Amino acid sequence: MDGDDPHIHVESRVVHRDAAVRDVTASVFGLAGDLPSRVTSGCGLRVPYAMTSPHPERVTCLACREHARAEHLRFAGQVERLGRMPGSVIGVDEARQAADRHRGLAERFS
Repeated sequence: MDGDDPHIHVESRVVHRDAAVRDVTASVFGLAGDLPSRVTSGCGLRVPYAMTSPHPERVTCLACREHARAEHLRFAGQVERLGRMPGSVIGVDEARQAADRHRGLAERFS
């Protein structure tokens, strides 16, 4: 990728963002690790982390939008299945609510 890409991308691991883990670690332990300067995006390019966003309204790369939509739909299905498993730590209602949130995000990416 050259430095002229004007698009905002999503990380390839859009559901399991490293920044969210970093924020939790910082709030719980008072420690903050460095974020990578470049990440792999949903479209397969290595882009500066600063040119990524988890917010559908900000993502301008169409391939990344499609990737994020598919990932949120896939994750919603996984969460619902987890909620129905015997002995699951989350209940059916909680799983449905989480799945609905991810389906809503998927819709915003479409």
